[in-house]
This record gives sequence, C-alpha cells and structure tokens, in this order.
Amino acid sequence: MSTYGSFPAARPRRLRSVPAMRRLVAEHHTRPSDLILPAFVREGIGAPVPVGSMPGVVQHTRDTLRKAAVEAAEAGVGGLMLYGVPEDAKKDAVGTAGTDPEGILQVALRDVRAEVGDALVLMSDLCLDEYTDHGHCGVLTGDGRVDNDATLERYAEMARVQADAGAHVLGPSGMMDGQIAYVRAALEEAGHQDVALFAYTAKYSSAFYGPFREAVGSSLQGDRKTYQQDPANAREALRELSLDLAEGADMVMVKPGLPYLDVLRDFAERTEVPVGVYQVSGEYAMVEAAAEKGWIDREAAVLESLTSFTRAGANMILTYWATEAAGLLRARY
Repeated sequence: MSTYGSFPAARPRRLRSVPAMRRLVAEHHTRPSDLILPAFVREGIGAPVPVGSMPGVVQHTRDTLRKAAVEAAEAGVGGLMLYGVPEDAKKDAVGTAGTDPEGILQVALRDVRAEVGDALVLMSDLCLDEYTDHGHCGVLTGDGRVDNDATLERYAEMARVQADAGAHVLGPSGMMDGQIAYVRAALEEAGHQDVALFAYTAKYSSAFYGPFREAVGSSLQGDRKTYQQDPANAREALRELSLDLAEGADMVMVKPGLPYLDVLRDFAERTEVPVGVYQVSGEYAMVEAAAEKGWIDREAAVLESLTSFTRAGANMILTYWATEAAGLLRARY
C-alpha cells in the first residue's frame, strides 16, 4: 500500500489511453449517411450568392445545386433537403409560386433527381413562407392571422406538385394543426403512396432562425409565435408527437437542435419511427463566428455538436456542414 493511501481500484482512464482505444469503446458514432444537407436554390441568378450570416453557405443556381448534390452523394451524405427562393416579384399573398409546377423548387427537384437519381434521399420543404409576400407559413385572414384550414388546402397542392417533381420525402414545416393527415390524404389520392412525410413535429419559435431568413429571402412581417411552439414547453412537444404519428408521419423532427436536446431525447425514447434533428442556421453561424475569431477549434466543435445529437437519440441530422462533416467522419472512423 502506498504511503499516501490506497490506489484506485477502477481506472476508467485506461479506456482513453490512445485514439485507437477511444474509437474502439466509443458508445455512439455519427455516420455520413445520418446527415442531411439543407440547400437553397434561387431563381433568376447566374452565379451562387453567398449568405452573409452563414459563411460557406450559398443560394445556389440550378447548375451549382446539381454539383452540390453530386458532391453530397459522393461523400456518403444520406439526404438533401431543398428550399426554393423565388424572385420577389413572384411572391403573393397565397404563395402561388410554391404550387406552380414550373416554380423554382419544383424545377430544382427535377434537376437533382435527374442528376443523382436515388443516390441520396431527395427531400423538399413543404411550406409557404418562402413564397408569400408577408413571409408567413400560411394564408392570412382579414385581420392578419394565419388561417390554419385554408393553409392546409395550399399544403395539399404543394405536396402534389413536389411529389410529381420527384421528391422522395416531403417536410411539412409550417406547424399547422392537422397538416400531416391532410397532406397524407392528398398524396394518397394523387397516387403518391410511396412518398414519405418527415414531420417538423416540434418546431419552436426560436431566436436561432435569423440567418435562415436571409438565406430564403424572407419577407416575414411580425413573428410566428401563434403557430410555432413556445420554447418553454416540452410536454406540448409530446402532444405534437402523438398527433403527428396518429396522422401518418413516417419520420419526426425536433428543430432547433442544441437548445432542445431534452426534447430530442424524449422523442427518441417514445417513438419507433426515425427521429431527426435540425441543426439550424443560428447554431451554424455561432460556431463559424467563434471559429473565425480563433476562439474555438472549428472542426472539433462541428463533430462534437453532431455527436451530441446522435447521443441524444437522433437517427438523422440536418446540418449545413453535412458534406464537409461526412468527409471528417470518414477520416475519423
């Protein structure tokens, strides 16, 4: 026995001794195929337009989007979630460009599907906010509130044209009551039984969406607190989960990511369908800004944040680092 007392009987540090040991005993591994790349395609531009608040992210042309899709597929990324950015002149009160078969999102879906086929899962955002002149996710009433049921009719139209354009998965993101059931019925009626629904089940009215609004050229007036969830509520998210599953959601999502890891864990423990999480624009921008200042190790922070989602139970992670992170993960493992 040591003069200074007994040595420890258990030494957990033995399993942290060298990188190979740490890889061997790691409890959670994020894979490239777990990642989904959100991408923006903008109408009427001849070259990609950088998003100022999201270094490294651009509004794509149709040509550069096709190249980005190929790069993501070759990196092993699992999916691509596509957002359309129409010309301002095409925005109106009901988001007509969002249901036009020749609208920018539908054209881009056809482009990407023709380019990469089934090499990755092609997803499309199903919401009106990019296409309305008021920037809300639905049709407004005379007093300026979002009309839930009139919006469902528009979502049904969007679902049909996006499915026709080749999307494997639709992401209803507007947080309208009953949206999953309504869209599911529209798809079935149109013969798109195999198109899956990735429900934005717990989408919070968050302060972390600011850079995204620049990326989609948002025309938002006011806020979305009457239909997106209150950040203070967790049990409410479980109610939304029960409703979306009953209505036919194939996958469910928590958005944002890091501020809501508790909700993500709750979802993972309570459902048998795949659970996704969206690492939103504000989360991305904070890491990029801190790294630019030299305050954090950028790559380490990116991978650590992704690991936190996997550890909390996410099967899929939407992240603007998807293609880059896929390369980092392959090099690590």
